[in-house]
Amino acid sequence: MPPSRWATSAPAGSRGRRILFVTSEIADYVKIGGLGDVSAALPRALRKQHHVRVLIPGYRELLVSLGNVPVVGRLDGLSSLPACNLGRIETRDGLTLYVLLCPELYDREGSPYVDVNGADWADNDIRFARLGLAAADIACGLGDPTWAPDLIHLNDWPSGLAPAYLAWRGRPTPSIMTIHNLAYQGVFGRDRLGALGIPDAAFQMHGVEFCGDLSFLKAGIFYASHVTTVSSTYAEEITTPEFGCGLDGLLRTRAREGRLTGILNGIDESWDPRTDPHLASPFDANDWKGKSVNAEEVRNAFGLAVSRGPLFAVVSRLVHQKGLDLTIQATQTIVRQGGQIVVTGRGEGRLEAELQNLAARYPGQVGVKIGFDEGIARRMFAGSDFLLMPSRFEPCGLSQMYAQRFGSLPVAHRTGGLADTIEDGITGFLFKDLSLAGFLNAVYRSIDAFGSRRQLKAMRRSAMARSFEWQQSASDYAAVYDCVVRSVGVR
Repeated sequence: MPPSRWATSAPAGSRGRRILFVTSEIADYVKIGGLGDVSAALPRALRKQHHVRVLIPGYRELLVSLGNVPVVGRLDGLSSLPACNLGRIETRDGLTLYVLLCPELYDREGSPYVDVNGADWADNDIRFARLGLAAADIACGLGDPTWAPDLIHLNDWPSGLAPAYLAWRGRPTPSIMTIHNLAYQGVFGRDRLGALGIPDAAFQMHGVEFCGDLSFLKAGIFYASHVTTVSSTYAEEITTPEFGCGLDGLLRTRAREGRLTGILNGIDESWDPRTDPHLASPFDANDWKGKSVNAEEVRNAFGLAVSRGPLFAVVSRLVHQKGLDLTIQATQTIVRQGGQIVVTGRGEGRLEAELQNLAARYPGQVGVKIGFDEGIARRMFAGSDFLLMPSRFEPCGLSQMYAQRFGSLPVAHRTGGLADTIEDGITGFLFKDLSLAGFLNAVYRSIDAFGSRRQLKAMRRSAMARSFEWQQSASDYAAVYDCVVRSVGVR
């Protein structure tokens, strides 16, 4: 079992609530995006006040890391959802994991959501309905006879059916549904109702129906006691047609009811340029030599020419949401201004190909590595002067926080968590108009700042002084937990 990089204290005393945190990924063992980081850090931060346990499917990658997982109970099946075992194990720092042991659903090559060829698993509805049902089972005291939660905390569409299964059983266990990205909803055909054990009566506007199909995320939003999302600005944005992905009406209702809250994510303590072992050289806000060493390392790794110009980085999933088309369009201008660009990530094949073509068009000035390596990414944050992040929408975003801690100033669209974590002209550069002209205006501002060493150093110091500690997020969630537990049965 790999060591944890998060230190945690003993769980709270008798006043602490029992929380079941349900997730489809956790960075200790399997991570696809920001949800994995949140699922690794937030439960540990919450342990200072509450008794927290994490429920996750028993993917092959996770089981290889954990080794033998003791079985503590058996969970019955429902319709086409198979029966399975429930395992329980502790990490080295004492976080309890419940592992859903169902080899026919989870013990496969590939990621939690797609196969080795990048195609969605054909039975994803069964796989994640089984996760939701397991959460409901544990909430009802099944599976582990020694422990049942006071509240279940669900994350994104893969766990969205959990509060629905509880509602259909008539069980009042309080629940929180956290939306990490509303664009991913877990939508399946109406013909899957029977296989998933969903009552026909639930297929309606006030239930699981969404545009004639079944939506796991809508089910979670509709049946959960309270909905949270990962920044205050995004909580407002998703109540509008522009950002609501068809669920803005329901979310406006939850907001009017006082049942929608934005809570900003944090980042863990490993994001410290003074101590990060991944860096080519440590540095701090009073000594920039180490940052220059990391810049040189990055330029060498990406095959860039020696340069005294600004170094721009892109560390991102390569998908339309991230505004990479704007970055591609802006590349010629950046290069003409003496800048260089390095890109790492994986995503849509079309964007991967366009970025590789861009590197071929500007050899020595643009470098692209398809894939993700944490060490390379951290050195990119440490060595770059600016992070390009023109996202069309960004529920929270973590890269802009990582960049600021490492003295790389984000150039970002004023949306969601980017608006909540970047101070324009102080710790980064924001633009409102989502267009090439709007983006380039912010890029020009960053290049001007690079030309003023005094301004650049002042902004870097301000960025590195920002605190994005998880404990504040944990305190905010704890306040929501208390409110929800008190209110259930009152609505």
